[in-house]
Amino acid sequence: MTRFLSVIPVDSARQILAGLARTMPEKTVTLEESLGYVLRSDIISDIDIPGFDRSVVDGYAVCAADTIGAGESIQAMLNLIGHVEMGDITSKAVIPGTCMYIPTGAFLPPGADAVVMVEYSEQIGDDVFISRPVAVGENIVRKGEDFSREIPALLAGTRITSREMGVLAACGMHDVPVSSKPTVAIISTGNEIVPVQNVPKSGQIRDVNTYLCAGFIQESGGIPIIMGIVRDDRQLLEQVLHRAVDEADIVLISGGSSKGERDMCADIIAGSGEMLVHGIALSPGKPTIIGKIKEKPVIGLPGHPASAYVILYALVRDLIHVMTGEKPKKISVSGVLTAPVPSAKGREDYVRVVYQNDTITPVFGKSGLTNTLISSDGLLCIPASCEGYEKGTRVSFEPWSIA
Repeated sequence: MTRFLSVIPVDSARQILAGLARTMPEKTVTLEESLGYVLRSDIISDIDIPGFDRSVVDGYAVCAADTIGAGESIQAMLNLIGHVEMGDITSKAVIPGTCMYIPTGAFLPPGADAVVMVEYSEQIGDDVFISRPVAVGENIVRKGEDFSREIPALLAGTRITSREMGVLAACGMHDVPVSSKPTVAIISTGNEIVPVQNVPKSGQIRDVNTYLCAGFIQESGGIPIIMGIVRDDRQLLEQVLHRAVDEADIVLISGGSSKGERDMCADIIAGSGEMLVHGIALSPGKPTIIGKIKEKPVIGLPGHPASAYVILYALVRDLIHVMTGEKPKKISVSGVLTAPVPSAKGREDYVRVVYQNDTITPVFGKSGLTNTLISSDGLLCIPASCEGYEKGTRVSFEPWSIA
């Protein structure tokens, strides 16, 4: 039996959630639909890209050796033997002492091993004067240098952004193999919670967490299912929770995870399935619940928006990545602390920070204040083995950007 608020380390919570993660089925989407999905298999181009050696500048295709020593005072003189037209494949060869005019992207003629930019040349009749030397391969893209038929252009586990869509197009991938996106049901609980369009009365607050969670789920590669607001009524919460489990791959319950007389989440989860965790050694977000119903993860988030967001960032994001197979690129930014950041040994502290000119300034705010999420640039994680950082310490934080 799991004890109420029996606190476990963050890594243990991640492992428990990973054990609950169900690998999402593969599906095929069109290239137009692929944005935001995660690739299920490696992508290899059906052709070499480019399919021929080509110039990356407007200029003259030359033998690089002919330009050795060229300068403003002593220019290299070459005989112009022709022009390469866009889309044409010429068989005429550039031989020592000659050159051919070539536009950007055009086929590199045989014999040429470099291109001189037009800015460093002057044409007088059939003679071209070169005022700057070039090295072999300069201003040239070789066949298959962008993408090859031998090496994957994109790897399985890559989240598709606009950049990857361009690569997929270049590789001829009209139909794209991806992981299905997990659906995440969001239940907001509390007698004090009112719909966003309502003006809160005394003692009431608008439903912030539903939309905070919904946006985060979409950013992380999932599909939110908004279940609405549920009052602190055991029967109602049980009904909505069971419906959420039937409809979604993951269930988030916002609120109802703190210790108190009205706390029902842990009891309901335990009665309907199994409660695995009620308390994680991190701050903010210690009273987080992790359970399972019908082998699906059910997570009870803190009610305060900033605390809920830390749990989404520290745990829920990784759960979605495991389910979709995404292998995210971890981005961190380093800077020097402008103030000390205390921490209690034995727990992970997540501190919102502002970054400016190589400095990192902690944003100390109460967990119920949503403004700390937009007035900060990301999260600084203080490991459980550390008792904080002194002012002037160089540390690294993870910026908010997920994509």
